[in-house]
Amino acid sequence: MPINQKRIRKQGRSPLGDGPVVYWMSRDQRVRDNWALLYAQELALKNDAPLGVFFCLIPEFMGATTRQYHFMLKGLKEVERNLQSMNIPFFLMHGNSMQEIDSFLSDHGACAIVADFSPLRHSREWKKSLEGQSCLPFCEVDAHNIVPCWMASSKQEWAAYTFRPKVHRLLNEFLEEFPALRKHPFTWKGEAENDWSLAERSIHADRVAPVKWIEPGEAAAEKQLHDFLKCRLSRYNSERNDPARDGQSGLSPYLHFGQISAQRVALQAVGMKDAEAFLEELVVRRELSDNFCYYNSYYDSIRCFPDWGRETLEKHGLDRREYIYTQEELERGRTHDDLWNAAQSEMVNRGKMHGYLRMYWAKKILEWTESPAIAQQTAVYLNDRYELDGRDPNGYVGIAWSIGGVHDRAWNERPIFGKVRYMSYDGASRKFDIEHYIWKVQSSIEA
Repeated sequence: MPINQKRIRKQGRSPLGDGPVVYWMSRDQRVRDNWALLYAQELALKNDAPLGVFFCLIPEFMGATTRQYHFMLKGLKEVERNLQSMNIPFFLMHGNSMQEIDSFLSDHGACAIVADFSPLRHSREWKKSLEGQSCLPFCEVDAHNIVPCWMASSKQEWAAYTFRPKVHRLLNEFLEEFPALRKHPFTWKGEAENDWSLAERSIHADRVAPVKWIEPGEAAAEKQLHDFLKCRLSRYNSERNDPARDGQSGLSPYLHFGQISAQRVALQAVGMKDAEAFLEELVVRRELSDNFCYYNSYYDSIRCFPDWGRETLEKHGLDRREYIYTQEELERGRTHDDLWNAAQSEMVNRGKMHGYLRMYWAKKILEWTESPAIAQQTAVYLNDRYELDGRDPNGYVGIAWSIGGVHDRAWNERPIFGKVRYMSYDGASRKFDIEHYIWKVQSSIEA
């Protein structure tokens, strides 16, 4: 079955010559349920051509640490094994992505290149550069969102309530079952000889301990999904905002690295009892973040805040702060707030923070630093350094919502925050058992 052409853009002329088709894997690091890989195979089959997958390991990437590299590389080794079983070689390169992909295409005489989609600046710059340098047909496929980002909306959406009806109108067209990836009938000339040890030694990242509580890779992601749907989906709506309980899906790291398809998750959940709240987060809220980053290139700075948010924060920029902490004090969890310290400790030690507490955490950084710009920079730094799912549209938008009012409305005016929504320790204590949450964090770290 041909793939819906609306998932694909920047299509050039049909591939020419006898060379192979190359899928440049980046954001979607999986073999199963991958629209970009499926389309690359479709092109290759039409041209009786071999198909290969290229991945470039960048030694320094947006503040990522050895924690995130460890998780990613373990998942990629599984990708390599799964591709081998389909007669598709996996080529792991390392270095400058544009130099490596350009050399690879030339060395192997490729006839076309397919890339997966990301709304973030670095990915868009790479693809723009590649299009300018290469005469090869080039296609980009949104394998991350259910509704392709450019189809969901042609502009930056104001909030979930403006985005939701647009996505829902298109779900019948795009929420479809995946065709199966075939064992590729045309064999690549030569072998992919990947030196994983050399690739790992090429990494120039700060050392942060890997986490042990979660297993990377496609198989582990599918198991996590199965366990969530079977054991926790029924109570997701009532417990997802309670950090003291285990009410969330646990899929965020897998979705971030593309080790599982959000569309597969939705297909499994649709029709199940009590799935509505989960699907709202998975589809509308998650894809709204891609929409924001795609149409607003300032997504990680205060320049992305709505006009009312910037104006109200500027008006209160000189308001007295009862506490001011340095980035180092915040990083070490050395504040007067035991709830905030526990949340920060969970993130530093386990690479995760509960979604409700991420909002509280970011808002307190605004309250305890000298300016909104410093708060934004600090929150992005800490999130991207320690979270397994750092450097992600969801993280950037969550911080911008917390600090600058993105996708939110103006609230009653108060010191420091102006009209940006405020969250308090007392408010948190009315929602969940703070002492139990702190105990749970301490126990998980000690274990």
